[in-house]
Amino acid sequence: MEQVKVESLSYAYDKAKVLQNISFSVEKGSCVCIAGANGSGKSTLLELLASCMKPSSGSITIGGGHKTGLVFQNPDNQFFMPSVWEDVAFGIMKKGVPPETGRERALQALRLVDAEHLAARAPYRLSGGEKQRAAIASILIMEHEVLLLDEPTASLDPRARRNIITLIKGLDRTRIIASHDLDMILDIADRVIFLHNGELSAQSPVPGLLLDQGYLQSIGLELPLGRTSA
Repeated sequence: MEQVKVESLSYAYDKAKVLQNISFSVEKGSCVCIAGANGSGKSTLLELLASCMKPSSGSITIGGGHKTGLVFQNPDNQFFMPSVWEDVAFGIMKKGVPPETGRERALQALRLVDAEHLAARAPYRLSGGEKQRAAIASILIMEHEVLLLDEPTASLDPRARRNIITLIKGLDRTRIIASHDLDMILDIADRVIFLHNGELSAQSPVPGLLLDQGYLQSIGLELPLGRTSA
């Protein structure tokens, strides 16, 4: 069942075209990755899907009226409270949920990402992987049906990277992930959308074009580590 539909989406900033005529759809419960070199428009596309800004033209439809939740590339952008649980609970408490209920729901969300032990810690004292888990918990608590993740494995050490990949694979939500980590995409995605210079270059099931060295090089990407071209 189709849950996200993007039609003829374009976005320009100060007359500079960032995205041009992007169209795709995402099935409910699937994991779709958006791949492309730096500057291809991946993060801008996620911010448009999260309604952080409005498109210049085109449309975005989220089925069932559900909202999307965005985990930024830098989790520090989502932390500003004294403790992890307060950050995780901030969204629901802002809607009027009492503090005690907010804390319990925050602990439940942290439990889902194996991070309940971090609840009382100050966010600035977390490792990169711990920050990613807490950031994901802060989205899960809002019960969004569509999760948007921007470069979730960036700057993580190998163990933290593997833990985050395992976590994302186990989430029972629709996931749209922007990344140039093609090994991660091979691991978790059902389908990959390739952006190049702000345009949709191709769509492919996984592995598909992820193993096509010539195509990847044409859009500024390299084969996943340890893989050979098809």
